[in-house]
Amino acid sequence: MNSEAHGLRSVGEVAELLGISVRTLHHWEERGLVVSSERSASNYRLYSEDDIVRMQQVMIYRATGMSLDAVRDVLDTDDDRLSRLQHQRALLMRKETELHRMVRALDELLEDAMTNNRLSVEDVAEILEDAAFPVYQAEAEQRWEGTDDWKVSAETTAAMSRADWEAVRERTRACEEALATAMHEGVAAGSPEANALAERHRTLLSDFFPVTHAKHVLIARGYVEDPRFSAHYDQRADGLAAWLKSVIDANAAGHGVDPDAAAWE
Repeated sequence: MNSEAHGLRSVGEVAELLGISVRTLHHWEERGLVVSSERSASNYRLYSEDDIVRMQQVMIYRATGMSLDAVRDVLDTDDDRLSRLQHQRALLMRKETELHRMVRALDELLEDAMTNNRLSVEDVAEILEDAAFPVYQAEAEQRWEGTDDWKVSAETTAAMSRADWEAVRERTRACEEALATAMHEGVAAGSPEANALAERHRTLLSDFFPVTHAKHVLIARGYVEDPRFSAHYDQRADGLAAWLKSVIDANAAGHGVDPDAAAWE
């Protein structure tokens, strides 16, 4: 018999057509869901178009979560098909409700875990080796709470681990050492090297919230106006706070920002 002439397909052809394995087809046949219409001269299974349509129906019903026995019963009993489908839909709706409940429970557990693992301000101060950090944080919150930048910063820091803060500490140290070295070597504000250092410093701050060149200028003013910040930088190198401000101002000017008229934007 010429299978192609009779519109018949082999097991391998059907498996490839439907995207399932030959083993699956054999299993379906063992369970009575599918029976090949013909056999080849060598006694191989051959499937007609009607057989393939039935297989497609099996796949559709299986996608609803039905067992193979239930699928077979639906296909073989037309009178009971509607009620079985309605029953299966009801089962799936209950399962969907259960899954939503499980997801909500998991979200609550995740939130609790994140809260329990969240570092305190004192923990961060210890990591940064900066005893004044809690005071700075409280002042910043009082001044900026409710702004978009504070919201971004709060969300960012809340998700940071001990390793994240340790990385911040090391990047900050490296940046400040590079700044001090450049100042001692006489690097001039506005030079390519100074501008690169200003950008490095701005990028460091931008780990917490978006720091534009104008914001950078305003932040740098605090380095010379607030004795605590001046002391921090000048302890690294005498005069570093003022030099850093001049470098940041010159870099901002190169990006079209007037340092004297900078606004928080």
